[in-house]
Amino acid sequence: MNAITEPLVLDLVEWVARAPRTYTECMDAWRTSCPRLGVWEEAVDRGLVRRGEAVRATPLGLRLLSEHGRAVAPPG
Repeated sequence: MNAITEPLVLDLVEWVARAPRTYTECMDAWRTSCPRLGVWEEAVDRGLVRRGEAVRATPLGLRLLSEHGRAVAPPG
């Protein structure tokens, strides 16, 4: 992970952790055509978010947020 994409990955995981999102919402907000800036792909590959009925932060993603001072209570 590099210094440019790591904060963006954290932003994505935090955004999803605040409220489950649809896949379409995620693609509209996080898709990029830049092959060097695959934030969505990086978060999925690292197991930080999971796509099911909705896109949600995984326990690993929540732990990463906490380690970076971005603890978010999962939606109720």
